[in-house]
Amino acid sequence: MKNTFGQNVSLTLFGESHGAAVGAVLDGIAPGIAVDEERIARELSRRRPSSAMDTPRREKDAFQIVSGVFNGKTTGTPICIVIPNENTKSSDYSYGVARPSHADYSAFCKYHGFEDYRGGGHFSGRITAALVAVGGILLPALENCGITVGTHILRCKNVSDRPFEDASIDILQLKTADFPTLDNEIGEQIKDLILQAGQSQNSVGGVTQTAVCGLPAGLGEPWFDSVEGLLSHALFSLGGVKGVSFGEGFGFADLTGVEANDAFRSVDGRVVTKTNRNGGINGGITNGMPVLFDCAVKPTPTISRPQETVDFIKDTNAEITAHGRHDPAIIRRICPVIDSVTALVLCDFLAGRYGTDFLAKGTNVCVTD
Repeated sequence: MKNTFGQNVSLTLFGESHGAAVGAVLDGIAPGIAVDEERIARELSRRRPSSAMDTPRREKDAFQIVSGVFNGKTTGTPICIVIPNENTKSSDYSYGVARPSHADYSAFCKYHGFEDYRGGGHFSGRITAALVAVGGILLPALENCGITVGTHILRCKNVSDRPFEDASIDILQLKTADFPTLDNEIGEQIKDLILQAGQSQNSVGGVTQTAVCGLPAGLGEPWFDSVEGLLSHALFSLGGVKGVSFGEGFGFADLTGVEANDAFRSVDGRVVTKTNRNGGINGGITNGMPVLFDCAVKPTPTISRPQETVDFIKDTNAEITAHGRHDPAIIRRICPVIDSVTALVLCDFLAGRYGTDFLAKGTNVCVTD
């Protein structure tokens, strides 16, 4: 299995949904970076189920940092974080009857029946807890360099939030928000929509929007290691993400060149663009404007309604009504996961351009070359 991402700063994920624990090994991080366990816990709480909008499975996420941190600072050696699984209910899962839109059948084809199928095993969204724990280290390290990341629900089914306007201010607002929308009234409508989906034994999807502020121009490589390419690579590792677009994305298809181009200007000795339809990236490389991208998030595939399927052990058609604990929508809980994945990719890019010690040097180190 390929469970590692990154060249300069790398992350390896391990664990299964109903195994003893999930966790991550983070390597390539400079020594001397502050690690605040309260911040890690706060990031995990953003992801944790907390209401009728979420799965009934409640985990404490009582993480343990077992290596790479000493006296509250990174040592420069691999950081290993372990998060125990304490609330599993494996009896809800039977082997061989494929849940539609899950990895049950494709995992069987790849691992020949040796995979841990309980709760989706290694393919479960439970594994994202480890990603978010790592984000609790990487996000504040980026903030110390003047780089901020934020994600909100842009749309859930047919209810839309406003897009980012002043991204740096909007990101600050999201950090203290109880629900990841920029418009509180829209947030209440989305909550109702999710609750209605759960009550009807159904689920809903949506679109998230992410902004990154404070990145220097010049990050990324043309062609195969572009900023869009590596961000998309990492984001598509999340099972619920089925589409990624940057700036106007597919909206470019409806524009002319006059409408689509971002005019350049010089303001106080800094090159900026009047608009940001390209999402802060030209030629696969950052141009200094906020990086903006959207993720399409599919409806939770586990629903408590009868669905057609197959029993791939018996090689027969079958019907399944899922009984496992699930979210009527993952759109809220995926926002901190996307933040953490984004932070990982950015740290990898920045370490490649400025050296592995850049995160330890503080604000504005990244804006000079």
